[in-house]
Amino acid sequence: MAIQLNHTIVPARDKEESARFYERMFGFKYEGPMGHFAPVRIPGQSLTLDFDTWEESFPPQHYAFKVSEGEFDEIFGRIVEARLPYGSGPFTPEDMQINHWNGGRGVYFRDPSGHLLELLTRDYTVEQFA
Repeated sequence: MAIQLNHTIVPARDKEESARFYERMFGFKYEGPMGHFAPVRIPGQSLTLDFDTWEESFPPQHYAFKVSEGEFDEIFGRIVEARLPYGSGPFTPEDMQINHWNGGRGVYFRDPSGHLLELLTRDYTVEQFA
């Protein structure tokens, strides 16, 4: 069997709000709490993001999702409709631009807990960073 990432715990200010945000923005499946987590399943994978409310502060993390061109259009449309600030890079997450790295498209935006989310349609390459 190939090794697969099964789940990861994502700290949240409000686990339920975060799970519903990812369900709404990405179309991930949220079926309600499981123990003290609020997991969302990524379609076509065994991977779940298990949101957990943390009372103490936590540093925002970065989560990147590779999507098709059509999925990019759908998700980006929801970002715009929700009037969320977005940006073209990790250091410009609110410049209201998208990027076209490697001939694809990419965008950054934040979830309700402040995590930086990235959509990209093309993988990064070594040449891109040379």
